[in-house]
Amino acid sequence: MKRVVIIDDSDINLTLLSALVGKLGDCEPILFENPSEALEWCFENEPDLIIVDYMMPVIDGIEFVSRYCQVRGRHTVPILMITANDDKSIRYEALQKGAVDFLNKPIDRIEFSARVQNMLALRSSQKKLADIAGWLAEEVRSATAAIYSREQELVLRMSRAAEFRDPETGAHVQRVGHYCRIIATRIGLPSEELELVFQAAPMHDIGKIGISDRILLKPDKLTAEEFSRMKQHTVLGRDLLSGSESRVLQAAAIIAATHHERFDGSGYPYGYSGEEIPLLGRIAAVADVFDALTSDRPYKKAWSFTQAREFVREHRKTHFDPNCVDAFLAAGDEVASIRYRYRDDA
Repeated sequence: MKRVVIIDDSDINLTLLSALVGKLGDCEPILFENPSEALEWCFENEPDLIIVDYMMPVIDGIEFVSRYCQVRGRHTVPILMITANDDKSIRYEALQKGAVDFLNKPIDRIEFSARVQNMLALRSSQKKLADIAGWLAEEVRSATAAIYSREQELVLRMSRAAEFRDPETGAHVQRVGHYCRIIATRIGLPSEELELVFQAAPMHDIGKIGISDRILLKPDKLTAEEFSRMKQHTVLGRDLLSGSESRVLQAAAIIAATHHERFDGSGYPYGYSGEEIPLLGRIAAVADVFDALTSDRPYKKAWSFTQAREFVREHRKTHFDPNCVDAFLAAGDEVASIRYRYRDDA
């Protein structure tokens, strides 16, 4: 049922117009003598057509059209203005304000019916197009969500790939991702960047796929030659992840390459210092080292939560970005919660 709002301060005109609209079928005439009440109703409801008289007290037809069309989304509702005035300037102004068509008094019934039917048909087409646009938008959202889900699965599987050869656990890569998001949140990164670092950080050690088991699984201290080879996992990770159009993999390449850089320039593989190190790498450095310290390894026992926090604090400005350290230490309860939730299997 199409809703047709009719506004006229004359009872006779309202009765006549209502009867004409009623004869069209599938239409519900909604009548108002007071244009202010009509405006209030139209703001709260969405008609399919508005028929408004030009000559009315307090609020005339042009003022009504102007106020109504200022409401967002209402400009698509067709408005038919009825007037006994032949002044073209009035018509021009009404068209500029948002009226779609005019009828002169006295009303010709055949012309009225034809024009109203045409405007209702126009409105019906607009609504169908809006429905199609909404459906297409939903399809795009659904397809985007599916792509995002597949990308997330790829990220997780790639993160776990190194886990099968590395003595570190799958829980390690999860904790590092959460720690990175905590730091990124505290230093004020925008929401899209928070999700990006959370997804990318678990791939920080993906390059260890290219390190031999003899070095990777060695329970003793590495020789200088072995350590030199171990350090290549940063470059291997960068090369593995580079060149993708995915923002997640691009961020992961940066993290893989720079999470062992140190704020004082003594890190590897590039020897970057300070803000020369990409922010994502500086964030991951704190998260990775803290989690490594608080985890059991073949060559060491896990440090306590307090000992590891103190290490991070002591190496502020030397190993770690001071801002990242401050953000991490300020989130002690959140860090402890993540550490407990994603604890290693016995």
